[in-house]
Amino acid sequence: MKAARWHNARDIRVEEVEEPKAGKGKVKIKVEWAGICGSDLHEYAAGPIFVPVQEPHPVSKDVAPIIMGHEFSGQVVEVGEGVTKVKVGDPVVVEPILRCGECPACKKGKYNLCESLGFHGLSGGGGGFSEYTVVDEHMVHKMPEGLSYEQGALVEPAAVALHAVRLSKIKPGDKAAVFGTGPIGLLVIEALKAAGAAEIYVVEVSKERLQKAKELGATSVINPIEEDPVQKLRELTDGGVDVAFEVTGIPAVLQQAIDSTAFEGETVIVSIWEKEAGIQPNNIVLKERNVKGIIAYRDIFPAVMELMKRGYFQAEKLVTKRIKLDDIVAEGFETLIKEKDQVKILVKPE
Repeated sequence: MKAARWHNARDIRVEEVEEPKAGKGKVKIKVEWAGICGSDLHEYAAGPIFVPVQEPHPVSKDVAPIIMGHEFSGQVVEVGEGVTKVKVGDPVVVEPILRCGECPACKKGKYNLCESLGFHGLSGGGGGFSEYTVVDEHMVHKMPEGLSYEQGALVEPAAVALHAVRLSKIKPGDKAAVFGTGPIGLLVIEALKAAGAAEIYVVEVSKERLQKAKELGATSVINPIEEDPVQKLRELTDGGVDVAFEVTGIPAVLQQAIDSTAFEGETVIVSIWEKEAGIQPNNIVLKERNVKGIIAYRDIFPAVMELMKRGYFQAEKLVTKRIKLDDIVAEGFETLIKEKDQVKILVKPE
């Protein structure tokens, strides 16, 4: 079968690889649609981050080159011995977290904080940028009736956004700011609406993405090239927002996000970082602010799909391009680097 494999930064190749089979407790999936994530883009542009290159990943036991793609939907085509959760023909999405099951976090059910955290499609074990992939039964979620496979490919990134909002201190009627409106930032806007935020402000340099933020329900948008975002947010909110979400991974933006919050405000860091970011701790201390990080999600895919049934996280509003697997580098990764009007690109393995 065909699969897109990461060999090195700026070196992803569509190659022929052996088609996997469903062993005991495993589910084989024919991939229908797979999304290119910001994490995938980081791996392509500046990796490795999650890709194992020196030693095999402790859970997948794989080392680069590895098949990429962790946001995907598909149809079950084979089930291994003992599988009861799904059957052949079921439409499914995959929760791609790899965890050890033995560390303190795993034992407390917080598997996204696993000491050996990895992702199917980033850390080995197969991936969604392939015609078929095999995963453990517990990673599979059957899609409810009425959700398309395209919609299914958005469940994973929407889960990141919903988890970030759920773990924040946001309450109905609160004011929030979202710094950065790539796919996750836009999905955070949707999650904030679902959580009852009264005002949602967006900071973004791309005019196309600012327009998309407006379409999704942002109260007001700010281009930091044209005006000071911290000053503007303080003016608009009479002192600062209750919660700011940092979704850019740009060091200077982290300090802006912190400074945009009111006293006792909170900043939630959603980004994965390529390098260190400096902040002034006094800006946190003197206002008794909080800064917290979130990674991925846990126990949330069913809730995401229920919200999708109610009209949140809609594919037609977020998917800007659909491509074939053979074109994933030129029309996918390179396009996302060069064209800032792109939001979510979906890949169809064939």
